[in-house]
Amino acid sequence: MIKNIIFDWGDTVMRDYPELPGAMCDWPHVELIPHVYSALTELKSKYTLVIATTAGVSDTDAMVGALQRVAVKEMFSAFYSSKELGISKPDPLFFTEVCRRAELQPRCTIMVGNDYEKDIVGAKTAGLKTVFFNEKHRSGNFPAADILISSMNDLCMAIDRLNGKHQGK
Repeated sequence: MIKNIIFDWGDTVMRDYPELPGAMCDWPHVELIPHVYSALTELKSKYTLVIATTAGVSDTDAMVGALQRVAVKEMFSAFYSSKELGISKPDPLFFTEVCRRAELQPRCTIMVGNDYEKDIVGAKTAGLKTVFFNEKHRSGNFPAADILISSMNDLCMAIDRLNGKHQGK
């Protein structure tokens, strides 16, 4: 049974603008991915939510600062970045270490991310279920993705499916 969800940060929870300098928490404008707020609100009542990133500039404190700006920090019970972990995605050890530190069992955990190679392949190798957030409609074969979604409107239904709660179409 799925009890936990790990989210990637940039372009999964918050919009990333790599052309902007510095940490996201210091950008003049920050924003959530469409429909992610309502998905997080619904999921928070049923699952432990964690956020983990391999953000280039930001450390964990900067990530938390950005999440506070869009009023979703309280949705998550733990926050991890590669800067503090000393391991980066797609290394499966990144996901194993996040699970260890957050006291999550990989077999009871789903990884949600927008980068197939970094977020999904490594998580699947580490024993997690995976939801590939393919907002940009990349074409191809994604065998490590248990479920593929293109809108955060579909996330709760995808999580229910992975948790064996098949609902009608």
